[in-house]
Amino acid sequence: MKKRGLAALLCAVLAATTIAGCSSATGNSASTEKGVSSAGKKAMEVGGDNVTTLNVWTFIELHQDFYVAMAEKWNEAHPDKKVKLVLSNMPYDDMHNKLSLALESGEGAPDIVDIELGKFPAYMVGKIGLMELNDVIAPYKDNIVKSRLDIYSKDGKEYGLPTHVGTTVAFYNEKLLNDAGINYKDIKTWDQFKEAGVKYHEATGKYFACVETSAQWMVNLMLAQKGGDYIDKDGKLNIASKEMEEVLEYIKGMQETGAFATIPGGQPDNEEAYPFYNSGDYAVQIMPFWQTSRFVNYMTDIKKQVAIAPVPVFSESDGEVATIGGGGTGTAIIKSGKNAQLAAEVMAFIKLSEESNKEVWNVLGFDPVNTAVWNDTSLTQNPDNKFIQYFTNYPFDTLIKTKDSIGILQAYTDEKYPSINNEFCNVTLNSIFEDGMDVKEALLQSQQTLDNEFKEK
Repeated sequence: MKKRGLAALLCAVLAATTIAGCSSATGNSASTEKGVSSAGKKAMEVGGDNVTTLNVWTFIELHQDFYVAMAEKWNEAHPDKKVKLVLSNMPYDDMHNKLSLALESGEGAPDIVDIELGKFPAYMVGKIGLMELNDVIAPYKDNIVKSRLDIYSKDGKEYGLPTHVGTTVAFYNEKLLNDAGINYKDIKTWDQFKEAGVKYHEATGKYFACVETSAQWMVNLMLAQKGGDYIDKDGKLNIASKEMEEVLEYIKGMQETGAFATIPGGQPDNEEAYPFYNSGDYAVQIMPFWQTSRFVNYMTDIKKQVAIAPVPVFSESDGEVATIGGGGTGTAIIKSGKNAQLAAEVMAFIKLSEESNKEVWNVLGFDPVNTAVWNDTSLTQNPDNKFIQYFTNYPFDTLIKTKDSIGILQAYTDEKYPSINNEFCNVTLNSIFEDGMDVKEALLQSQQTLDNEFKEK
């Protein structure tokens, strides 16, 4: 399945799309929030006097409706601080380019803007035009997953409000595995995952899980579990590291069993891939939690067959990082805005409060960043919730198990990451898993490509 051309397109779109959860071509940064991005404008209708108008830019159409609904709740609770949101939805690249120009010129910027995870590091260089948000985050901070604040931070200063955690989990087609004599609950390590895959393939002739070529969800997860990264402790590019080589060799070994294979679209979160899961040609996905929305919307034939579980680890005695967050969109406030402080207070409520985080789950199917709601069984076990109705177990049971072990790759906050992501999605992974290139050779080649790129900048 030669998909290099498709992979290039995916990296452009994925890194620019996805609200159903925030996915990225980075296998972690493509915003699951990039997907719905038709241009459009929406304004709230707010009555009364002393209403402050705040202009909002986003590239995710679904965010508009969510922001309006939560801003209405803000207005009800704060009649002396009413706001009217005027929201502009633009294509992913157009919005980020327009924002860069506005910040550089000092003219035309909005009050509030959604910035995709993969783009965020670019706004942390030089004179930062975004407002520090530590003070408005503080009232909620004890319950917010720390790693999701860290990805939008620099030097201890927080500049972005996260939308979800994007906890990487395992989605097992429980029915298919049971039919093959496999109990997904017995899978704790990657070796057990690989062995289950071989057993499944021998019993069914079908694939257990995919090998990614246009995203790095499983790659980044394994890399973090091994304590590796794309950069070293001094911030220097280090993609040909021992840990990265071990991860890709391990995945290549999985592929060589015949139980794991590349998939049309290059990864599970792709319209070309959904039918292969829906038909049972592949049984397992290792994906961020927001993939729940994709199952509900695009894989309807396997409703009540899929269970959510913690991801495998290399050793059950591994360190603190068992999983990582994938994808994301940080909402930022323009520092020079006339009403920046009010905008920050409103958006902190919309993105971080318990009230809003309940709706993040109810409406969007994302794992809320405010963990205070994770133990609210009226929310997490609500029989009327469409996500609860779809899966064979309660999704939040898995989140609670992983709550204290959600890590981060430091590269996510580095300005080099968009280029790293692009190289892996377009070249490195395809060279290894499609063309059969030696892992070390492919990594050294990509390291050289990126070193040359950064020298020219």
